[in-house]
Amino acid sequence: MSLRGILRGFGLKVGKTTRRLFDRRVRELIDGRPTLTVIAEALLAARAVLAHELAGLETRVRGLARTDARTRLLMSTPGVGVIVALTFVSAIDNPGRFKSSRAVGAHFGLTPKKYQSGETDVSGRISKIGDGSVRTALYEAANIILTRPVKGSTLKRWALAVAKRAGQRKAKVALARKLAVVLHRMLADGTAFAAEAAKHPPLGMAA
Repeated sequence: MSLRGILRGFGLKVGKTTRRLFDRRVRELIDGRPTLTVIAEALLAARAVLAHELAGLETRVRGLARTDARTRLLMSTPGVGVIVALTFVSAIDNPGRFKSSRAVGAHFGLTPKKYQSGETDVSGRISKIGDGSVRTALYEAANIILTRPVKGSTLKRWALAVAKRAGQRKAKVALARKLAVVLHRMLADGTAFAAEAAKHPPLGMAA
């Protein structure tokens, strides 16, 4: 984005491109412009180093996920990938420390704040207490389930029904909360994702 901004200042637009073709497009634009070439080549070199390091980091993270039975278990859930699974497992640690799966959503700040006084009983926005990285990971997983093709997902159908009633944003939060419940139950029971169980959770793990 820094490189795009610099080029835009000279009236040069990179436009739509791919990660692989980005360098070529930039070099086409700076051809014959010595000063811009020096700047752009330095930024392209830095970008290449970052891409290389990121690829190495991704390889290590995927390796960690493959060697951990708990993360492999969670990744049987639609929309849950390496980062979400590792983040959730590391935060939960021992699933037995939660009295019920229902409590996990509140632990990570995914339940609405309540204001009660006399006859007043108002539900506000989510509390956002607890580990923010877990909350973010679950929300991203919910976003993927809702916005991308997910084959045969009962979770998606449930969230779409919520979205019709309350809107996309609230549906994503509700789905993130349900995912917290479902993923905890999977860790506690040592069982892979079961679509029907996620659709109709027993009372002890209701979202």
